[in-house]
Amino acid sequence: MAAQLFFNGLVTGLLIALPALALTIVFGVLKFANFAVGSMLTLGAYAAWVANVQLGLPLFGAAAIAALTVAGAGLLADQLAFERLRARGSITLLVASMGVSLVIENVCRFFFGNASRGFDVALSRPIRWEGIRINQEQITIAITVAVCLVLVDALLRFTPLGRAMRAVADNASLAAVRGVERRTIARLTWVLVGALLGLAGVLAGLDRAIDPLIGWNYQIPIFAAAILGGLGSPLGAVAGALVIGVAEEMSALVIPTNYRQVVSFSVILALLLFRANGLFGAKAARK
Repeated sequence: MAAQLFFNGLVTGLLIALPALALTIVFGVLKFANFAVGSMLTLGAYAAWVANVQLGLPLFGAAAIAALTVAGAGLLADQLAFERLRARGSITLLVASMGVSLVIENVCRFFFGNASRGFDVALSRPIRWEGIRINQEQITIAITVAVCLVLVDALLRFTPLGRAMRAVADNASLAAVRGVERRTIARLTWVLVGALLGLAGVLAGLDRAIDPLIGWNYQIPIFAAAILGGLGSPLGAVAGALVIGVAEEMSALVIPTNYRQVVSFSVILALLLFRANGLFGAKAARK
C-alpha cells in the first residue's frame, strides 16, 4: 500500500512539475505570479481532446496541437493585457492574470459544457512490478515530463534565448543596456510557458477526466510546489513538485483522499511563516 502510494506520488509530482516550472519561469523572467496557470492547463487539455477525439489525431499529434494552442493563447494574453500593464508592477499583473484565468475557464465552459470527457486511447493492462501497479498512462507521463525537463534545462543553460531569459530575470535594466529586448524575451517566454502548460494539460487529461475545473484541481499543488522550491528557481520547482506529489499521495494513509490538498495549503502556510524563500530561493537570490 505505502509503496504504491509513494510511486503514485512520484508520478503526480512529475505531472505537477511542468506547470510548476512554467509558473516559476514567468515569475523569474516577468516578475509576477501567473494565476492563469490552471486555466491555461485546462485549455491545453481541451485543445488536445478536440484534436484527438474530433479530428482523429493520435495523442502525440494532439499534444503538439495543445502546445501550440496554449502558446498562442499566452502570446495573445501578453499582447492584450500583460504587456500593457507591465510597468504597473507585479500586483497589477497578478490581478490581470486572475482575469485572464476567468476568461479562459469560461470560454472552455461555453464551448464544451460541464460534462467530463476523455481521450480516445487504446486500453492496456497495467504492469505489475514488485507489487506495484504501473499504468501505461503513468509511464507516458514520466517519460514525457523527463524529456521536457531535459530540453528546458538545455534551453535555459546553453542557448542564446536561455541566456537572454536569465539576464532579464537577473537584471532587466542591465540586460536592456546590453541589447536584450525585454519585449521580445517576454513573448518568447510566453511561448515556452504556453507549450509547457499545453503539454501539462494533455498529461492531466490522461490522469483524470477532462472538465472545466481540471486545471483548478492542480492550481494549489502547483503554487505549493513552486513556493516550496523557491519562486524563480526551475530546479526548485521540480524538486518542490516531487515533494508535494509524494506528500499528497502518502497523506491518504492518515486522512481521507478528499482532503489531501490540505497538505499543499499546509506547505504554503509553513513556508510563508518559516522560510518564505523556499528550499532553493536563498541560493537563487544570491546570484
